[in-house]
Amino acid sequence: MPIVKSLVLFVLAALAEIGGAWLVWQGVREHRGLLWAGAGVIALGLYGFVATLQPDANFGRILAAYGGVFVAGSLAWGMVVDGFRPDRYDVAGALICLVGVAVIMYAPRSA
Repeated sequence: MPIVKSLVLFVLAALAEIGGAWLVWQGVREHRGLLWAGAGVIALGLYGFVATLQPDANFGRILAAYGGVFVAGSLAWGMVVDGFRPDRYDVAGALICLVGVAVIMYAPRSA
């Protein structure tokens, strides 16, 4: 069950961070205003909190693994929200990153 919890937390963290960054982007680059940017800042703060809930206690490991989740999640966000169509290299890169997440987070380790 710890792996399922960890995966759910990675998804929640990705939604908060990518969504927050997207809101800031919309507020600043798309001129939607400070309310959008402010909501993005709050979402980015929520991301930081969600990351602390991971079962593993190693900050560096969590953030390193989350980097791979962020890569794949950003491409997925772009597809769903902005109509982005990744090419085969985007997909291959995202898959490589997710394999990295699995190795970093879920490889068997000796106590």
